[in-house]
Amino acid sequence: MSRLALTRRTTLKSMAAGAAIGATAPAIAQATRTLRWWSPQGAPAQLAAYKYQIETFEAVNPGIKVVFEATSDEGYPAQFAAAFASGQVPGIVTHLPSFAVTSYFNQGLLSPFNDVIKMIGEEKFYPNANRVYDMGSNVYAGIGIGNSAANMIWLRKDLMAKAGIAKEPRTWDELRDAARKMQGGGIYGAPLPYARNSMTSLVFICFIHGAGGAVFSPDLQPTLTSDAVVNALEFYASMRELCPPGATNYSWGESLTAFVSGATATGLYTGRVLANTLAQNPTAAPHITCKLYPTISANVPFWTFNDFPSVMIPKQFADQDAAKKFAAWLFREDGYVKQLHAAPGHVLPVLKTISESASYQNNDIIKQYRAEVDLMAEASAGGFNLGKESPQHQTNTKGREVIGSNVLAELVQKVALNKENAKTSAAWAQDRIAEIMKRT
Repeated sequence: MSRLALTRRTTLKSMAAGAAIGATAPAIAQATRTLRWWSPQGAPAQLAAYKYQIETFEAVNPGIKVVFEATSDEGYPAQFAAAFASGQVPGIVTHLPSFAVTSYFNQGLLSPFNDVIKMIGEEKFYPNANRVYDMGSNVYAGIGIGNSAANMIWLRKDLMAKAGIAKEPRTWDELRDAARKMQGGGIYGAPLPYARNSMTSLVFICFIHGAGGAVFSPDLQPTLTSDAVVNALEFYASMRELCPPGATNYSWGESLTAFVSGATATGLYTGRVLANTLAQNPTAAPHITCKLYPTISANVPFWTFNDFPSVMIPKQFADQDAAKKFAAWLFREDGYVKQLHAAPGHVLPVLKTISESASYQNNDIIKQYRAEVDLMAEASAGGFNLGKESPQHQTNTKGREVIGSNVLAELVQKVALNKENAKTSAAWAQDRIAEIMKRT
């Protein structure tokens, strides 16, 4: 974990120095108040944006010091369990999925976020932007720091043309056929994950919906023995030969790198692909594009996985006022735009006022890939995840536990790697998840 080294601007130093003249000892002692900020998102450009947000916040709140600490996408459940058990919690957490936030809130571990929403301005949000955090009676467990379209299919137009593929795949059969045609010469068709981890579970949920199914019924009964789930398992297993050998250990970073580096002809990821390809594989950059991920047939609608990267405040943190102030500060236009521009298209604005602002629009990557960014923004606005699979579904406060159990990832491995029967394996997984849902 690392502390972002901060240096205030000269003008802000002067302001602080002027304010300190005649300050009493208790006022000086306030500088020891520390607010720890946890996030699993820590790419260099994002760290630079966080540094700016911390710097400007501290400049106008000299009694508070903010310390950024990096967490892990895969390891956060254990990190948070230890923090909550010990009482050594951070003051603010960002970029965890919404289903984790509602789960923690349901356990009484988070503070309501209503005050922060009011501080930001309710009218600035897109309509229904915070619906997945509504715990009933308009009490909100958190809010999104952005939207994401995590299961876009990324394509290389040059490789498609070389393979004689005239249009992007709409169905799974078309996807598999295109991947086979483009595979060869050291290039694989797709970077799907087959590891026992959360990425495999989350991606497979996308395929369940792509088959016209769901993990749960609207009243939250497991539905893994449906024909849709069996079809998804069989298709996912059929794609294994079109993925690199290392896909059995893939998480998000490895899958992203596989497409960006040119090791695979298609990708499955958010808009971070844009910045990474421009930086790491610029010769491929003019040829990349994204579309909504194919489904089993054209009759099954697209389903976008939006993990709703979130902001939450642990209830055990003593200085709730400072945490709320900093949470609202993260949405100030200057700092929020810097954070969004750290990976354009990766995290998309939840504030309509920011999305329409000239400062947000004035970005080279957004300008170059306007169609792709617009598509991701539209798709993510209508997206869902295991915390709420559709408009008809109840909020699932056990989503974090289901993902953390790795039952869905094990289900994929049983069928795709161990060649076990799909129906029998689906019944096994349904029983396991039913047990999780019964736990108090």
